[in-house]
Amino acid sequence: MLSALYRFARPALFSLSPEDAHEATLRALELGLHPRQLGTANPILRQTVFGLDFPNPIGVAAGYDKDARVPDALLAMGCGFAEIGTVTPRPQPGNPKPRIFRLVNDRALINRLGFNNGGHDAALARLNARQDRAGIVGVNIGANKDSSDRTGDYVMGIEAFNSVASYFTVNISSPNTPGLRDLQAPAALEELLSRIMEARKRCASKGEPRRPIIVKIAPDIATEDIPAICERLLAHAVDGIAVSNTTLSRDGLKDSQAKETGGLSGRPLFRRSTIMLARIYEATEGKIPLIGIGGIDDGETALEKIEAGASLLQLYTGLVYAGPGLIGEIKAHVADTIHRRGYANIATLRGSKARQWAEMPL
Repeated sequence: MLSALYRFARPALFSLSPEDAHEATLRALELGLHPRQLGTANPILRQTVFGLDFPNPIGVAAGYDKDARVPDALLAMGCGFAEIGTVTPRPQPGNPKPRIFRLVNDRALINRLGFNNGGHDAALARLNARQDRAGIVGVNIGANKDSSDRTGDYVMGIEAFNSVASYFTVNISSPNTPGLRDLQAPAALEELLSRIMEARKRCASKGEPRRPIIVKIAPDIATEDIPAICERLLAHAVDGIAVSNTTLSRDGLKDSQAKETGGLSGRPLFRRSTIMLARIYEATEGKIPLIGIGGIDDGETALEKIEAGASLLQLYTGLVYAGPGLIGEIKAHVADTIHRRGYANIATLRGSKARQWAEMPL
């Protein structure tokens, strides 16, 4: 039903620029103009991941709700969790417009937004206002473009949001802030993780909760760099890894908009991001929960992410093309698959095809 309704609404949204359409959907969610999950959550989809109890594995990726305007609306729509951000210490406008491009023929987007957001204070005020409400809401933290100490910006994010974040995602993988991906190099990653973990320890010493730390990586990491990166992540006992952000690759695209610079998301990213997910799963021996992101646009692609090693999933571009009905479609497909195969829960699917995916060529 929701998918059919969205087919009528999509032409109106697509008549707007991508950024104006996005703002229109945010305003609608702020006004409560959105579908709501009916009935109780299917218990077969419940799981505990990095110490948090998720009613289902579906979340909306960072970038959708940069300034914490609509996390509760996303949860009400049936998501198992929401993630706000990426948020930086100081407000910044991002890159010049236009900076989002629809590749309709590829069911993809290219963005070069550049961490446009209202800064820590604005997002923190909104999250403080919802503290008495239920639901898992993560905070995705980043660095200002002109920062003289980017690692320090991440530390500031931990300290600012520790009282309100269910978990943190450390975004070092956006291609739209020059030099940011350099933080994925082992030496830089070592310093970053050391300072972030020390910041978390300081917060805990003051009686605040010990929040899970997730590190978000790019799909364009060289295969030979995976072991060293995973070794650092394991050594610092990160709670999770998000795989992956957008890609700079343009392989196989048909749409004329493919020439635009920025990060590519959507269906063309699925293969690359899923192979990277499986390789990370294999390299970490399944010891760290993974969030699978990239190209999920139906129940089957969601299932394949879980089979490649994901504990949790995040959507964004798939929602642009399929609409909010995609959330329920994925949950139903995954639950039906678990029942059909005679499994007890979602954990029995996780990583079951990781080896096959990891061995595929990029």
